[in-house]
Amino acid sequence: MIKKILIANRGEIAVRIIRTCKKMNIGTVAVYSEADQKADFVKMADESYLIGPPRVNESYLNAEKILAVAKQANANAIHPGYGFLSESDVFAEQCEKEGIIFIGPKASVIRQMGSKILARQIMEKAGVPTIPGTKEAVSTSEEAIKSAEHIGYPIMLKASAGGGGIGMQVVNSDEELIQAFESNTKRAKTFFGNGDMFMEKKLENARHIEVQLLADSHGNVLHLFERDCSIQRRNQKVVEEAPSTFISEDTRKQMAEASINAAKELSYTSAGTIEFLVDAEENFYFLEMNTRIQVEHPVTEEITGIDIVEKQIQIAAGERLPISQADILMNGHAIEVRVYAEDPHTFYPSPGHVNEVVFPKGEHIRNEPAITSECDVTPFYDPMIAKLIVHGTNRKDAISKLTEALKTYKVDGIKTNLPMLQRIVTNETFKEGNVTTAFIQEHYVPTIKVK
Repeated sequence: MIKKILIANRGEIAVRIIRTCKKMNIGTVAVYSEADQKADFVKMADESYLIGPPRVNESYLNAEKILAVAKQANANAIHPGYGFLSESDVFAEQCEKEGIIFIGPKASVIRQMGSKILARQIMEKAGVPTIPGTKEAVSTSEEAIKSAEHIGYPIMLKASAGGGGIGMQVVNSDEELIQAFESNTKRAKTFFGNGDMFMEKKLENARHIEVQLLADSHGNVLHLFERDCSIQRRNQKVVEEAPSTFISEDTRKQMAEASINAAKELSYTSAGTIEFLVDAEENFYFLEMNTRIQVEHPVTEEITGIDIVEKQIQIAAGERLPISQADILMNGHAIEVRVYAEDPHTFYPSPGHVNEVVFPKGEHIRNEPAITSECDVTPFYDPMIAKLIVHGTNRKDAISKLTEALKTYKVDGIKTNLPMLQRIVTNETFKEGNVTTAFIQEHYVPTIKVK
């Protein structure tokens, strides 16, 4: 039984986890850096402990310190949220050795899915379609050029251990590939301690669609339908919605079945997401698996009524999922937008002091913020400062609610991407649902005047 959870994270996801823990009557422990000592999640938790300076290596990535606090506070479980240590197989193993429940899958599964090359191989074994590309790590630029002859340009060069778009680049020629291979290998080594690279065929006009899974330790694997996350900038998501407006019911069933088969192949437990790229003919291909809660999980919660964090905790406690696939029904349409502290014209981070925040209010409007009025957004962490989620009876209704909500959203003191979000939701292509991963590049960036 889980009695007290340490949240090894910060910001809006820490607030989100605390909220569910309170509902479940589970004690909460927050850990925070010096930069976050006045943050909401620190005040909301039952107990809070300072773990170090602002830099992540000295605080939120300091596994030893976090585990020491967990033992000091008598927390018998740790929820890693997303980012930071959430997909660290080493940390998951450390928790197990210390007798602390890691709220996530087994370390071996995290390790397998953490290598995009190995993940591709496992998905192929499970019968999940994969994008044409290299089967093994590419060691040199010369080897990369030989592989490119067989794959054909354009090619997506990727870091095997990568995430968040780091170490990823589209290349269109041998010359570009040579330069990109060297620079991205160095970046991958710096960020992930692993410089292995691989290559995939770049799918044109693709959509980024992912399937949410729940799997317990009793062999039950369920899907919670799909999310469309095609609107991205710099390979990071900006707008997510559920369900997808593009795929047919038949494709929806096929993607769900493939995702469940993949989870069973892995003996997966916890919440997890299988991400796919889907081409214009609705052919879908495995992209990666996220072995953690996703930033965009609220849209799935809104259309299913299922608290995914609650289910994560129950699964980690060894409980059987109390629902069957037949119990999971799709209700309406939900859209989430990510509010970033960044210049809407250049996408550069815009830290600083927030004088005032006015969140939109109304029925079926959900705010997931990490900021309040009179707070500081520091330069040390991801610039996402809040999420806005709306739920409608259908997509048209959801877009209408989102459009009105964004009109009243105010963040004074720093630059945010709110003007960009307002333009996206009023764009005719978006309203028609004809969006691909090139949406921002095609409909937004060309109008920007960078000073």
